[in-house]
Amino acid sequence: MSDASKANGDGSTSGDGAVVRRRLTVSGRVQGVFYRESLRRLAVEKGIGGWARNTRDGLEAVLEGPEPLVDELVKWSRKGPPHAVVIHVQVDDEEPTGEREFRVR
Repeated sequence: MSDASKANGDGSTSGDGAVVRRRLTVSGRVQGVFYRESLRRLAVEKGIGGWARNTRDGLEAVLEGPEPLVDELVKWSRKGPPHAVVIHVQVDDEEPTGEREFRVR
């Protein structure tokens, strides 16, 4: 935990918002359209930790980091990269675990 987080006492980091963890379940045409790689690039650019993997019915991802930045990626996930056809995105909050790097599984 950073000194700023300790000082704030609420888990927030120097104006970036509280750290959150959100699990996304994305359905639609999201495989074979660079969805996972596009999400990875955006997550790395924004300093978001977590992972993404294909599932039988679409894609599952976990995003962890400052709430405003995670929310940007959740918003992006509802559209995805150019050739994706996103039908539905389920978002579930989870307790943060300290993930700092983003991986494609």
